[in-house]
Amino acid sequence: MPPKVKIVKEDIVRTAVELVRSDGQQSVNARSIAAALNCSTQPIFSNFSTMDDLQAAVAAAAYDCYLDFLKSEAESGKYPQYKSFGMAYIRFAEEEKELFKLLFMCDRKGKELTPTPDFEASVEIIMQANGLTRERAERMHLEMWACVHGIATMLATSFLTLDRELISDMLTDIYQGIRARHISEEKNNGCN
Repeated sequence: MPPKVKIVKEDIVRTAVELVRSDGQQSVNARSIAAALNCSTQPIFSNFSTMDDLQAAVAAAAYDCYLDFLKSEAESGKYPQYKSFGMAYIRFAEEEKELFKLLFMCDRKGKELTPTPDFEASVEIIMQANGLTRERAERMHLEMWACVHGIATMLATSFLTLDRELISDMLTDIYQGIRARHISEEKNNGCN
C-alpha cells in the first residue's frame, strides 16, 4: 500500500487562494478546500486550529501577491515610485479582482488599521519630494489613496473599464491638485 500523501499548510493556503481567485472569498471553507485537494477535512484542521487562522493565512498570502505587484511596478521604472504604487494597486484590482476584494473591500469596522510598509514608504516619498511635514504627507497620501481606491474598486467590480494611459493621466491630475493645495497650505502656515 503506497504511503498517504501528506498535505501541508502551504498546500492548503495555496488551494484556498486559488478558490478565492476563481470563486470569491465566500467559497473558502473546509469542505471546498478538501474537495480541491482530494482529501478529507482532517488535514485542514490538523494544520489550522480554526477557520479564522486559515482565513488569516489566506489573507497574508493574498497580501504577499499584492506586494509582488508593488515591487514589479516599481521595478519597471515606467512611473515615479509613488505613482507606481497607485498604478500597482489599480492593476492588482483589475487583474486579481477577488484577492483585491478580500484585502481591500472588507468590513474593518472595529478593527485597528495599522500602517503597512507601503503606506509608510508612500508617506516618506511625499515628505521628501514636497518638503511636507509627516502629518501633512499622511493626509495627502490618504486623499490620494481614497481616489486610487475608488478607481480600483470600479475596476474590481467591473463597474467600468479604463485604459492604463487614462488612469495614469487621472492619477497625475489628482496628485498635482492635492499636492498644490498642501504645499500652499504648508507655506501659509509657515508664514503665520
